[in-house]
Amino acid sequence: MCWRLTIYCFLACLPVFAVEAHHEVVTGWPQLPADHQLGLCAGVDVDAQNRVFVFHRSGRKWSNPFPKEPISQPTISVIDGSSGKLLQSWGAGRFIMPHGLTVDQEGHVWLTDVGLHQVFKCTAEGQVLLTLGQAGVPGNDQTHFNLPTDVAVLSDRSFYVSDGYKNTRVMKFSADGQFEFEWGAKGKGDGQFNLPHGLAVDSKGRVYVCDRENHRLQVFDARGNFLQVWEGEHVGKPYGVAVSPEDDVFIMDGGIPSLKSASRGKAVQLDASGQVRDTFGSFGSAPGQFQMGHDIAIGPDGAVYTAEGTGARVQKFVLKK
Repeated sequence: MCWRLTIYCFLACLPVFAVEAHHEVVTGWPQLPADHQLGLCAGVDVDAQNRVFVFHRSGRKWSNPFPKEPISQPTISVIDGSSGKLLQSWGAGRFIMPHGLTVDQEGHVWLTDVGLHQVFKCTAEGQVLLTLGQAGVPGNDQTHFNLPTDVAVLSDRSFYVSDGYKNTRVMKFSADGQFEFEWGAKGKGDGQFNLPHGLAVDSKGRVYVCDRENHRLQVFDARGNFLQVWEGEHVGKPYGVAVSPEDDVFIMDGGIPSLKSASRGKAVQLDASGQVRDTFGSFGSAPGQFQMGHDIAIGPDGAVYTAEGTGARVQKFVLKK
């Protein structure tokens, strides 16, 4: 509890945007063909070759119930991190409602589809290597998901899944997809969730969970034991999270609607203890601004990539020179 109070007070006392941001947007990135439609960009990550993978909905809108037919257009765009040129696209006719995307250390692409209630491990070219969950069948047991949101992969190839909109839990699986354990329940207490949305791990095995509707980021050890909670105006409403090789934690704040526009819709960089190192971006539609930021990723050169929901775009940020 002392960690919770200390970190909350530290963040709450910081003046928002009092310090000039260290990151700036790269204007003119990406450079996609005019006929290449992204739609809502739900997930983004980068591989060791500096290829940026974007999981998007190609014009499909969130609806209740979800459509039953897959999106006919490609839903994965692969973009060169340096030039912004489109390298490849795939995923047409496969996915109902794209959500999370993670690239592991071996370059495999992990995807979650909240419409199919499934998790996929694919090659960088789109070949499916592993499928978890039953297509179109929600559940809360060890072999089913209910709108799973994200994946985080460890160095031993085992992985976590945040599950998600309905089950409010985090599940751990072995490298070959065998269930190991889970934690979490609906609520506001330590270790409880109200929509675990984004997921990441650091070099020490700590697990970072975007507890989106509770407006906080929770930190756990590798076994799911609660360690800390980070919340406050600088954290905002975390949608996505990524951890750098130096264990800095980058959060995509999707924006708390009740806040003034100047205080919502931003990216935040924190150190491993939760202290704010940088805040960049703001609410809006101009370059460097966000309309419901949904995910965040870090390239091998340190560039930061953000994926937007309502804005339906991916942006690149670098440190100012």
